[in-house]
Amino acid sequence: MSNEHTPTEPDVMEPAFWRKNGWSARVIKNEEDDGWAVEIRKQGIPEPVLISPWVMGRDKKNPKPFDATAFATFVKTASEVLDRSARQRDQAMTKKLSIAWEGRWYEVRLELVPDEYDPHALLSAIDDAGETVAKHRVPANFKFTRDVANAWVRGGFSEP
Repeated sequence: MSNEHTPTEPDVMEPAFWRKNGWSARVIKNEEDDGWAVEIRKQGIPEPVLISPWVMGRDKKNPKPFDATAFATFVKTASEVLDRSARQRDQAMTKKLSIAWEGRWYEVRLELVPDEYDPHALLSAIDDAGETVAKHRVPANFKFTRDVANAWVRGGFSEP
């Protein structure tokens, strides 16, 4: 039985497994000790987003049953993990510099495009009104420094 949520699968609210709104949470044996853990998965993501310790039930042997509050808390935490990961990935893929020239500010960006067959980058300039004034494809190993960005802006954004 898959614990991935698909649109045709109904919501499940069992003591050790919940599935709702594209998220699933399953109580699993904690491999680190004698306790329990919760594995949180998001539809479409093959690996668990979060694995967290889970509490014992009153019998001190079996896991405590899930409830709506616990499920909501785990989904919120797992969503924050995904958001933080996406921000870090975006920051690693985009470099930005602010360049002033002739009374205007430009944000010069180098965005890496990790294409398996044709990796490259996009060099762009956005003016202080938010308009893209230039965009050029450059090699993935393009040297992006303040001097290079300054020269590019001062040279009229010509193809590097």
